[in-house]
Amino acid sequence: MTIQAVIFDIGNVLIEWQPERYYDRTIGEDRRKEMFAQVDLHGMNELVDLGHNFTETIYATAEKYPEWRAEIRDWHDNWIELGSPAIDQSVRLLRALRAKGVPVFNLTNFGVESYAYAQTQYDFLNEFDREYVSGRMRVTKPSERIYQMVEEDCGIAPSALLFADDRTDNIDMAQARGWKTHLFDGPQGWADRLVSEGLLTRDEAV
Repeated sequence: MTIQAVIFDIGNVLIEWQPERYYDRTIGEDRRKEMFAQVDLHGMNELVDLGHNFTETIYATAEKYPEWRAEIRDWHDNWIELGSPAIDQSVRLLRALRAKGVPVFNLTNFGVESYAYAQTQYDFLNEFDREYVSGRMRVTKPSERIYQMVEEDCGIAPSALLFADDRTDNIDMAQARGWKTHLFDGPQGWADRLVSEGLLTRDEAV
C-alpha cells in the first residue's frame, strides 16, 4: 500500500536525547554513574512521559535524594541541555516531506509541559500535521494502545504508515500492528529509506 503519512519519533531522531552526556559534562562520569545507580532517573522521566507534572515530578524526586537534589533538579531546570542539539538533516527531511505534501506526524514519549517548552526552543516541533504526545495520551510507547490510538485518530491503514524510531521495542510493536517501520540509526539511513519509498528524490533528501 502507498504510504499516506510519515511518523517521526523525536528523541534521537529529531533531537538528541542524551541525559548521561549532560551529566558527564557537568559532574563527571564517575559521579554520574553513582547518581544513576542510586536514583531511577529514567523511571522518573517515564512518569513525566505518562502525563505527570514535569516540575512536580522532578522536584519531588529531588527531595527524596537530598544528596543529589541540585543534580536532579537540573533534569528540569536545564532540560533543554539534556535534549539537544537538533539533528539537522532529520529536520530537513521533515520539511522536505511536508513541502511535497506528505502528511507528517510525530509519535513521541514526551511530557506535556516539557513538550510545550521544547516547542518554544525548536520551531520545527510546531510543523507536524498531527501530534501524538504520550503525556497527553497518558500512555507511552511501546504499549500497543498508543499505536491503536494513532490509527483510530488519523484513520489511515497501518500498512500506509511509515514510522521512524531509534528503539527496537517501539519499532517491534509498530511492526506487530502492521506499520511500515525504519529503525533510526542516523539521518542518512532515514533519508535513503524515504528515497527508496519514493517519497523524496535524492536531491530533496540531502
